[in-house]
Amino acid sequence: MKFRVAREVLADAVAWTARSLPPRPSVPVLAGILLEVDGSQLSVSGFDYEVSARAEVDVQATESGRVLVPGRLLAEITRALPPHPVDLTAEGPRLAISCGNARFSLPTLPVEDYPSLPAMPSSAGVVDSDVFAEAVGQVAVAAGRDDTLPMLTGVRLEIEDDLVTLAATDRYRLAVREFAWRPDTPGLTAAVLVPARTLADAAKTLTSGPEITLSLSSGGSGEGILGLSGKDRQTTTRLLDAEFVKYRAIMPTESAGNATLPVGLFTDAAKRVALVAERGTPLRCEFTPGQVTLRAGGTDDEGQAEERCDVEFEGDPLTIGFNPTFLLDGLAAVHTPRARMDFTSPLKPAVLSGVPEPAADDDGASRPAERPGSYRYLIMPVRLPG
Repeated sequence: MKFRVAREVLADAVAWTARSLPPRPSVPVLAGILLEVDGSQLSVSGFDYEVSARAEVDVQATESGRVLVPGRLLAEITRALPPHPVDLTAEGPRLAISCGNARFSLPTLPVEDYPSLPAMPSSAGVVDSDVFAEAVGQVAVAAGRDDTLPMLTGVRLEIEDDLVTLAATDRYRLAVREFAWRPDTPGLTAAVLVPARTLADAAKTLTSGPEITLSLSSGGSGEGILGLSGKDRQTTTRLLDAEFVKYRAIMPTESAGNATLPVGLFTDAAKRVALVAERGTPLRCEFTPGQVTLRAGGTDDEGQAEERCDVEFEGDPLTIGFNPTFLLDGLAAVHTPRARMDFTSPLKPAVLSGVPEPAADDDGASRPAERPGSYRYLIMPVRLPG
């Protein structure tokens, strides 16, 4: 195998593939990146039996072939190379890398022991890459991180014709986002549970093209695969074989009061007050007409903080406590200048959602904005002392 490729192109492809490599592979070959040259195209692949990643780039090849090399080391080397074309040559049990005045020689791994990458499932439809990346980022923040509860570490992906719904929860908060997409088959319905970390990484890094293609296997939930592909890149992940919570039954259908918050000002105030909140202690929010007072601390052994912020509030005065990290995560995910928080009582979940800004007509008059998708972030309150 022998070829020449632009340094930036090679470094990007290797770095993207290396993101999916397992930190502690079960067998040594799974720490490798597979380089395959066929004609004038290089394929850069990684696979650990759960997640696969493949990037394809154009090269000037003089000899086709395939070689397996330590993935993270290759990523570090290609990132550090000088800005010159890179020549790679497989020489027996080693890979030679030449770029400008830099020379490297890497040991190769037994390519015959490397597992075959799974085939990409059949295409289900396409979605704008920026919409998909935003939606996944908004929802994945609420996914659990305890691998002993696999049903909480995933993102529920539901397809109903031209509408996709994503949902995730860790039992203390629930995030739901809906958005439109373009299915290949009208009337398509599906529901799968995708590992949240894998989905979030893929969504963020497949934005080089305008669209992302979603592919689903026809197997059962435990054997199924989700495929995501963008410009010159594709990734697959095994689906989680777990039952997701019936989240729609959790979402409140009515509210006894609501507040419209200036996201930037309220977030800054909450961050300041939360500085004195010891681990596990709540941020106290006292809502009254026209303002909210944020408090934290209060005992003799800890600091105290208080700050008022102007808000629009409708309903009876309400005092409610939140985990400050969970509250700030939700505020960061709404992606609008103003957010609405709906309440039922101090001991029942509150729901945070974005307030779209009015759009302007050609004559300058404002009109209600059409929302491209809805986002709701349910947060459980914390019982306050006394």
